[in-house]
Amino acid sequence: MDKIEIGHGSGGKLTRDLIEQTFLKYLSSEELSALEDAATLDINNSKIAVTTDSYVVTPLFFPGGDIGKLSICGTVNDLVVSGAVPGYVSTGFIIEEGFSLNSLSEIVESLGKSARNAGIKVVTGDTKVVEKGKCDGIYINTTGIGPIKKQMALNNVSAGDAVILSGTVGDHGTAIAIARNEFDIDAQVESDCASLNELLMPLFEIDNVKWMRDPTRGGVATVLAELSENTGLGIQVFEDRVPVRDDVRFISDMLGYDPLYLANEGKAVIITSDEIANEALSILKKHPLGENAVIIGNITSKYTGVRLKTRIGGERVIDMLEEEMLPRIC
Repeated sequence: MDKIEIGHGSGGKLTRDLIEQTFLKYLSSEELSALEDAATLDINNSKIAVTTDSYVVTPLFFPGGDIGKLSICGTVNDLVVSGAVPGYVSTGFIIEEGFSLNSLSEIVESLGKSARNAGIKVVTGDTKVVEKGKCDGIYINTTGIGPIKKQMALNNVSAGDAVILSGTVGDHGTAIAIARNEFDIDAQVESDCASLNELLMPLFEIDNVKWMRDPTRGGVATVLAELSENTGLGIQVFEDRVPVRDDVRFISDMLGYDPLYLANEGKAVIITSDEIANEALSILKKHPLGENAVIIGNITSKYTGVRLKTRIGGERVIDMLEEEMLPRIC
């Protein structure tokens, strides 16, 4: 393969190959090589998390959010799952000539409101305009910074740990699929787009919360497959415990999607010791965004990879997303 394909942006296996074979080859550093959602920097004996992301979602406005809200929520979530308190964000806008000023105002207003609600300050930014036809309306790039309050790392994860999911899966990916009007589906599914700092930061106060990740591109399945590959441990997931909204399940079955691989923009995968899993679950359930939180499985040393125990008692292997099911979802 000598050209970029749409699957290279899936967050799955092709993305990982691209990072390892191209970006790490030329941009290697200790901080980058960790491949976490945010890099950890030690500045004057203070640990700071830094994350960057770009947003190219289509459509720009969708049930439950828009590209402005999405850019803030995604940045906040990458920081908080890294154990940081979101503090500051920069924004970069690439805008196509002819783009509606009214739409731009709506997007920036939404971005600002989302930042204020999440307690994060927009402190710097940049704007570029490209010729008509050279951009799909508007793209947004963000960089977020915040002090680390809870040290989390993959090497903390061990056999016997619990796998917690903070809520239903596949809401965002399903909402985007319907909003594109590519399918004749009369349903109203809202994206779960939300900042998770208020939900997750209380977990910073208890021991043995070991690792977190927000399952965006590639969904929960890809996050768990990467976790297994990076730790050398196995993960058992019970299908009947994975929360999926009835309408999301129905639409996924209709379109041939697996909700475990669909993108989420307001959920977290959390690894804790088995001993404190119920305490962590109780904390999550106190917040509206965590009312559907559940323990979906456990870490094991008996095998490597991710195995899903199906409702009918069978078992199937869960791997990273190979191809892009739904491009431009974030």
